[in-house]
Amino acid sequence: MLAEVQTDWWDSFVRALLLRDANTLWVVAGVLGLGIASGAVGSFLVLRRRALTADAVSHATLPGIAVAFMVMLGAGFSGKSLPGLLLGAFLAGLLSMVVLVLIRRTTHLKDDAAIGITLSVFFGVGICLLSFVQQLPTGNAAGLETFIFGKAATMLAADARMIGIASLVVVVMVVLFFKELGAICFDEGWAAARGWPVLALDFLLTGLVVLVTVLAIQSVGLVLAIALLIIPASTALLWSHRLPVVVLLSALLGGFGAWFGAMLSASIPRMPTGPVIVLACAVLFIASLVFGRRGIVQRWLSRRSLARRVDRQHLLRACWEIMEQDDVASVPLDRLIEWRSWSRRRVGVCLRRCTGRGLLELREGGAVRLTEAGRLRAGRIVRNHRLWEAYLIRHADIAPSHVDRDADAIEHVLDADLISSLEAVLGATAGSVPPSPHVMGGEGRP
Repeated sequence: MLAEVQTDWWDSFVRALLLRDANTLWVVAGVLGLGIASGAVGSFLVLRRRALTADAVSHATLPGIAVAFMVMLGAGFSGKSLPGLLLGAFLAGLLSMVVLVLIRRTTHLKDDAAIGITLSVFFGVGICLLSFVQQLPTGNAAGLETFIFGKAATMLAADARMIGIASLVVVVMVVLFFKELGAICFDEGWAAARGWPVLALDFLLTGLVVLVTVLAIQSVGLVLAIALLIIPASTALLWSHRLPVVVLLSALLGGFGAWFGAMLSASIPRMPTGPVIVLACAVLFIASLVFGRRGIVQRWLSRRSLARRVDRQHLLRACWEIMEQDDVASVPLDRLIEWRSWSRRRVGVCLRRCTGRGLLELREGGAVRLTEAGRLRAGRIVRNHRLWEAYLIRHADIAPSHVDRDADAIEHVLDADLISSLEAVLGATAGSVPPSPHVMGGEGRP
């Protein structure tokens, strides 16, 4: 029985993949264009930190849909005309943005409060109007409630063409105003200083968001429309921080998630397309969150690599300082453990890594000695550490007895330019290792 179900599902998936059904073709074409447009616009929305704005817009479209239905019905036309309903949703979305801007600029309320007020009021009005529409003689046949959760399976060729044309317009606008939109996302003040119309660009971005949200209503519904704008963009940010890459990757992820979700929905009987598309995008986000270039695994590996590098530098510096203070050619292991106050296991692990890199060599009796490469590396580490210590003592008024801890926190990220600046400020000789400020200040070493 299970084998038969798997075979039927696979046959349905292949049939959908090959677009053998005309209805599947239009659904896939429509959601694919919508996913690409949503991903491209959503990148700027996320970078501008206005993700919840799309949620307010999506919920605010409901009263526009209900009003458009009543207006078309009162004018003697069919209230179920999709272009008319989407036009009403678009106008309602723009009105919600105007109300949101007015609340922001005329009150002391924060963005989250303004968004919450706008969303709840518009959605409440929409629910009331929808209840009124359902009581009309032709209201039960309107099917307006499908706009709340979406119904992409009913998409026709004309609907797909309209969504495709609108999505193309959105993508073209993003390409034409790419530099300007990126500027207001990262530094609005700089864009204004350059003479760019920041307010007009902000309204342009808002208009694109409203348009994409309205287009998403039919496929994923107004409740889930925000997902197509936010999830692909958030996923792309886990792979890169360069704006062109983020926008392109977000568009591709949005298109792929929409396409794959439509394929799965067409393969499984009575499976709604909109929620499946959102879940497909969510799976891509979770995978990127774990394995992405800026994901959990990569960050863990980077932190572990940094911790190992810091331990290695501390061990080499300890060997140099012990050899300098005790005037010995090799360092006993017990003396090294006492100097660093580490456990024997931690010292042993770090020693193995340093010997594997050819920085240290073990001598008879458990002593440790710096190799030629290790001596050069340790000399640079000690020099950077003492330059930073001397700077903190002279210019930050930190006592010599406390400066070692502060230097440890920053010495591992000093670059060549900063070292040159420290040399110029302190008058240090390039390449030489300055004396320990602890000895100069009479503090001594442990």
